[in-house]
Amino acid sequence: MTTSPQPPTEPAEHTGHTGHEHAPLGHVPSPSHGHSHSHGHGPAAPVSKHLRKVIAAVLIPFATAVFIGMVVLWPGGAPAHERTGVGFDRQTQQGKVVTLAQVDCKSVNASQVPPTGDTSTPEGREAQAAQTGECKKATVEVTSGPDKGRTFFEIVQPGAPRQLASGQEVVVAYAPDAPRDLQYSVIDLNRKFPMALLAGIFAIAVVIVGRMRGLFALIALAVSFTVLTLFILPAILQGSNPLLVAVIGASAIMLIALYMCHGLTARTSVAVLGTLVSLLLIGLLGSWFIGWAFLSGNTDDNTGLIHGLYPEIDMSGLLLAGVIIGSLGVLDDVTVTQTSAVWELHQADPKMGPRALYRAGIRIGRDHIASVVNTLVLAYAGAALPLLLLFSIANSSMGSVANSELVAEEIVRTLVGSIGLVASVPVTTALAALVVSADRPGAPDTAPAAGPARGGRGRRRKR
Repeated sequence: MTTSPQPPTEPAEHTGHTGHEHAPLGHVPSPSHGHSHSHGHGPAAPVSKHLRKVIAAVLIPFATAVFIGMVVLWPGGAPAHERTGVGFDRQTQQGKVVTLAQVDCKSVNASQVPPTGDTSTPEGREAQAAQTGECKKATVEVTSGPDKGRTFFEIVQPGAPRQLASGQEVVVAYAPDAPRDLQYSVIDLNRKFPMALLAGIFAIAVVIVGRMRGLFALIALAVSFTVLTLFILPAILQGSNPLLVAVIGASAIMLIALYMCHGLTARTSVAVLGTLVSLLLIGLLGSWFIGWAFLSGNTDDNTGLIHGLYPEIDMSGLLLAGVIIGSLGVLDDVTVTQTSAVWELHQADPKMGPRALYRAGIRIGRDHIASVVNTLVLAYAGAALPLLLLFSIANSSMGSVANSELVAEEIVRTLVGSIGLVASVPVTTALAALVVSADRPGAPDTAPAAGPARGGRGRRRKR
C-alpha cells in the first residue's frame, strides 16, 4: 500500500506524449520518433464512448442489412444454359502450335471467296490481298479436354492481326455440331504466364512498399473479386434486380475493404459513412439520367449476347450497376484521404473547431477533386479511344458523337460518377470534422486523475 502513490508519477512524465500513445496499436516500433503518429492507423484524436455508440448505431444496422441482403439474394452459382457458340459463349480448350509451314495463299483459298477485282471496297481489297503472297499453315495440337492429342490445321493470312509461331500456346474453340475437320479453330493466344507474372510483380511491389498494409490491401482486393464473381454476377444472371445487387455487393466490398485495410476505427467508420452517402447519390442520379436519356444498356455485341441468353435481365439496370461499382474504388480513395487529412489537422492543432477543420480539409479536397475527376474522365476516354477514333474518321460532329447511345452511356457514367466524387469531399470532410472535434483536447488528460494510472492509460487507448 505504501507504493501505491508511486505509479502515477510514471505516466506524469509522459503526459506530453499522449498524442503518441496510440502508436503500439498501429505496430509502430519506435513511438519516441516525432513523426511516429503519422504511421498509426487508429484515430489521431480520442473519440468518446458516446460517439462510438452513435457511429455503431448507424453502421451496425447498415452492415446487418447488407449481410441479410446477401443471404436473401445469394445465387448459388450461375444458371446453366446451352452454349450458342457465339463470342465468349463457346467451348474452349488449350492448344499448341506444333509446326508452321509456308504455303501459297491462292492454293488454299485463304479468303474463302474469289477476289472481286474491285479494290475500292474494303472487302475487295481484303479478298485480293488474301489471294496473293505467302500464308502460313499451322498444325495445332489440342492439349486439354477429351480430344487431347488431336491435331488440326489453321491457315494464317499475311495481314492477319494475330500471327502464330512454332511452339506457341493458343486457345482453341470447339464446335461439336460442325464437320469433324472444322470442329476446332484458333481463337486467341495463351497469355496466362505473362499475365500471372505481371500480377506477381504487382503483388510483390505492393507488399514491399506497403508492408502489412499492402498485404491487407491485396487480401481486400481478393475479397472484392470474390464478392463480384460469386455474388454480384451470378445474382444478376439469375434475374435479381441489378441495381439492388450492385448496391448490396458494393456495400459489402466497401465494408470489408475499408475496415480490413484501415482498421476498425472511428476514422474508418467516417470514411464508410461518406462513401455510403456518395454511393446513394450516384445511384439516384444514375437512375434518373439513364431513364431520362433513354439508355437501354444494350449497345454492343457483348450486351446483345447477354440480352439474347438472358432476356429477363434489365439491361438499363445493369448499366446503372456498372456505374455504382465503377465509382466505388475511386470513392474509397477520396473518403479515406479526406478523413485522414481532417484527423491529422486536428492532431496538429487540437484547438481547431469543426468549422476551421472543415475549411482546412476542404482546401485539401479541392486539389483532390481536380486530379480525381480528370483521372476518371481520361480513364473512360482511354477505354473508348478506338470508338472515338472511328467517329473522328467519319468526320462526325461533337454533337452527333455525344448523342449516339454508345458514347452517351460513357458520358452519363463519367459525369454521374464524377458528381458523386465531388460530393464525397464536402460530405466526408464535414462528418470527419464533427466527429474528431466532438471531444475537447483536455478530456483525455483528466482520465489519470479519476483513478489509478493503469486504468487511465487503458481508457486513453480506446479509439
